[in-house]
Amino acid sequence: MPKETFNEKLIARLKTHSDFIDESGELLPAAVKDRAWHLDHNLIKLLLTDEDIKSIFFDEIEGHWVFNHNTFIDYITTKNFLANSYTQFRNKIGLNIDGKFLRERGEVSLVWPYKDCVLEGGQTKEEEKRKEIFFNEILAHDEINQMFDPKVLTNWKRHTVSGEQDVIDIQRDENGTIRENLIIKGNNLIALHTLKQQFRGQVKLIYIDPPYNPDSPSNTFMYNNNFKRSSWLTFMKNRLDIAKELLRNDGSIIVAIDENEQNYLGVLLDEVFPEREKHCITIIHNPRGVQGTNFSYIHEYAFFVIPKGKKIIGDRKISAEEITWNNFRNWGGESRREDAKNCFYPVIVENGEVVGFGDVLDDDKHPSGQTVTHGKRDFVYPIDQNMIERKWRYARQSVDEIKHLLRARETKTGYEIELGKNFGMYRTVWEDKRYDANIYGTQLVKSLVPDCKFDFPKSLWNVYDCLRSVIEDDKEAIVLDFFGGSGTTAHAVLEVNKDGGSRKFIISEQMHYVETVTRERVKKVIEQDSKGDFIYCELMQYNQTYMDKIQAAQSSEELVALWQDIAENSFLNWYVNAEVPEEAVNDFIAIDDLETQKHQLVELLDKNQLYVNLSEIEDVDFDVSAQDKALNREFYEE
Repeated sequence: MPKETFNEKLIARLKTHSDFIDESGELLPAAVKDRAWHLDHNLIKLLLTDEDIKSIFFDEIEGHWVFNHNTFIDYITTKNFLANSYTQFRNKIGLNIDGKFLRERGEVSLVWPYKDCVLEGGQTKEEEKRKEIFFNEILAHDEINQMFDPKVLTNWKRHTVSGEQDVIDIQRDENGTIRENLIIKGNNLIALHTLKQQFRGQVKLIYIDPPYNPDSPSNTFMYNNNFKRSSWLTFMKNRLDIAKELLRNDGSIIVAIDENEQNYLGVLLDEVFPEREKHCITIIHNPRGVQGTNFSYIHEYAFFVIPKGKKIIGDRKISAEEITWNNFRNWGGESRREDAKNCFYPVIVENGEVVGFGDVLDDDKHPSGQTVTHGKRDFVYPIDQNMIERKWRYARQSVDEIKHLLRARETKTGYEIELGKNFGMYRTVWEDKRYDANIYGTQLVKSLVPDCKFDFPKSLWNVYDCLRSVIEDDKEAIVLDFFGGSGTTAHAVLEVNKDGGSRKFIISEQMHYVETVTRERVKKVIEQDSKGDFIYCELMQYNQTYMDKIQAAQSSEELVALWQDIAENSFLNWYVNAEVPEEAVNDFIAIDDLETQKHQLVELLDKNQLYVNLSEIEDVDFDVSAQDKALNREFYEE
C-alpha cells in the first residue's frame, strides 16, 4: 500500500472539519484560506494535531509554536494542491473562478431532484430507503439577472367536472385580480417570482410543508433532505422573502415542520416577518409514533405567523363531549321580561327535543307555569322556580339561528332549556384522530389515486383545520402552497368551500408527480363533489429540459454525450468554456462518480435560462404557440 503523501494527509485532516467541505464532502480551499487569514483558532488547533503538518506550517519560538499563515496560504493556493480529476475538470471548463468553487460564493439556493431513472414521488414501500436526491446549487447575486423575471406559461388545461378542456379565458374579479384555482409545474422559487406581478398583496394565507433537513421516515415531503443546515436555511429564506410579497397586509403564513428544524425555522421566520407575531402549535399526527433513539415521536409543529395584535384565528368547533351547557334563561341583573320584550316567547319541545319557537307574548299575557303542555308538545317559557318571568338570552328574531345549539333537559316540573357552546379558542396542542397522517393522508390519497407513489402526505383534516382557523370568515380568500406535494392544500381549500365559499388555491410543484398525483387527486375531488375547476399550466422549459436529461442519465458515457449537446445547444454560464476539450473529457470520466459528474454538468447551465423568459415569447427559437402567447398576454395583462 503506497504511503500517504503530505498533500493527501493535509487534505484529509482539513476534511475532518465540516466548515471546510461542501455537500459532497469536497474540500473548499477558499473557506480554509479565509480562516487562515483570520488566524482562526479551530484551524490552528486542527493543524497542530499532526507533527508533520506542524513542522511545515509552524515556527517554534522560545517553546511556542507560531502559525506561519503566509506559508500555509501559499501552499493551499498552488495549482497542484487539489490536483485531482474533480478539480482539474472544473478548472478546464471554467467552474472555478479566482480559486473558488462557485458554490462558495453564493446566496441564492436552487434545488433540482434527480433519481436513478424515473422521477417519482417517493418509495414504493416504506422499507425501501431509496432517496430523492437533489442538486442544491448556490448562486451568487452577480449570476442572477433574468432568473426572477416572469416566465412563459405553457401546456394550459382547464379541468372541470366534465373533464379536461382547453383554456379559453382567465377569470378575474372587479378589481382585476385573477380568480382561478391554479396548479403550476416548475421550480417553486421561479414560480413565485412569476406569480408576483399578478398576485402581489393578494394572498390571504400561505400554507407550506417544506422539505425537512434530516433524512427521516417522518418526513412528509418526498424531497431528499441532505441539505447542510446553512443551505437549507438559505433555501427557505429565498422562498419566504418572495412569498411575503404576495401576502395581504392581513395575510398569514403557516409552516409545518418537524422537531429537527423547528428552532432554526423559528428564528428565520422572526427575521423574515418581524412585523408579525409567531405562534408554534403542536399537532399529534402519528399516534403510533416514529422510533427515535430516546423517544418515540408522535407529533409535528406548525408555525402560525399572523399580523400583530389582531384577532386572526377564528374559533374551533369542539366535540360533543367538550360542549359546555348553560341555562338558556337569563338570570341576574336586567334579566326580567320587561328588560327585553322580544325575549319572552315559548320554546317548543316534542319528544324531548327542541323543535321550534312560538311568538312573543303580548305584555298582558302570562303563562300558567314554566312548562305548559298542548297535546304532544310542551311550551317552555323563561320563568324561574319562583315563578318570576325572565327572558331568554336570544331575541325571537334571532333564535332560529342557534336552534341546533339548544337542548331540553327534563326536570320534575317540566323542562329546562340549555344552550351549548360548540366552539372555543384554538389551543396550542391539537389532538384529533382525524389528524392521523396514515389514515387521512396516505390511505386517503391512495383511495383517490390508487396507483400513486407518495408516502407520508399530510392528513387532509390537519391542513383543513389549519386553513379554516384563518380563512373561515373570508370566503373569497386566496391560499398559496408552493410545496404542493400530493395536493392536500388544494383538497383542503375545496373542503372548506363546502360552506358556500369561493376561496381559490394556487399550488406550485416542481417534481413530476405533480402530473400523476397532485393534479389527479384534485381532479378526482372535483369529480366527486360535482363542483369546481382548476387550471393546470407549466413554466416553459429551456435549460430545465437539460436538467431533466441529466437527472435521467445512468452512465458517464451518456453524460459526456449530453455535455456535448449542452455545449452546442443550451445557454451556458458566461464563465464556462463552450468547447469540450479531450483532456477535460478524460478528467470528467476519471471522476468516476455518477452523482458528482451530474453535479458538474448542472453547474454548466445558465440558471437564468432554465425557463423561457416572458420577454422572449416572440423569439422564433422558442416556438411559443399562438394559443400560449394569447393566454400569457391575458395572464400578465400585456
